[in-house]
Amino acid sequence: MTANKINATVNSKKIYFASDFHLGIPDSISSKAREERIIRWLNQIESDCEELFLVGDLFDFWFEYKLVVPKGFVRLQAKIAAFCDAGIKVHFFHGNHDLWQFGYFEKELGVEVHHKPILRKLGNHEFYIGHGDGLGSGQHKFKFILWIYRNPIFQKLFAFFHPSIGMGLANWLSHRSKLKTFDGNFAFHGEKEHLIQHCRMLLQSGSKSDFFIFGHRHLPMIYNLDAHHKYVNLGDWIGFNTYAVYDGETLKLETFEKES
Repeated sequence: MTANKINATVNSKKIYFASDFHLGIPDSISSKAREERIIRWLNQIESDCEELFLVGDLFDFWFEYKLVVPKGFVRLQAKIAAFCDAGIKVHFFHGNHDLWQFGYFEKELGVEVHHKPILRKLGNHEFYIGHGDGLGSGQHKFKFILWIYRNPIFQKLFAFFHPSIGMGLANWLSHRSKLKTFDGNFAFHGEKEHLIQHCRMLLQSGSKSDFFIFGHRHLPMIYNLDAHHKYVNLGDWIGFNTYAVYDGETLKLETFEKES
């Protein structure tokens, strides 16, 4: 998969990365508590945040009809809009759970939305940033499902459903799939990981990226590909509350409200 080349400069402030909030799962009470925790984190980082990368699956399901957006999560949307209004650039990457975005985040919140991985020069390092779904070899069944989801014809057909029917069915399927496979996301397969294989393929083809930033796998880690290149997975906010912070020189994984 190719990436869009984007250049950027940073100042002394920090750059933050987070992914896989999966708001909406497994029920409204725990999802709202998670949303409130995320907003506390955003309040904490707001004063020194230069740029914020939200690397996919913020919602467990999201579909924008022409005149309708999904109910809920307004507190998070308001906070994201406040970041943008304050001049903090916010990036949103499609995940495999919230890829049906058709302009609402750009027009109403001021967010820059990315449909595929991007390349960025941040501080003294090159970054390759993407959600991670469908990257790497194999995964043929998963990639076929993604192809269907991304197909404009399928999207138009789905839009014919009344929102109450379409959203209800899609949320049920999404929740069922995530709860069924959630435990498997925590098994680390080392060099067999699809995203690690993807990083190595990019390096072999001449990539100059120092950091490869992904979500999707829900497993927080910084993995040394070699002495100079690192695979970074941001984890999730269901079980880990992890995020990455970069100061122009060093990138670290941190945990918000870590239990003692």
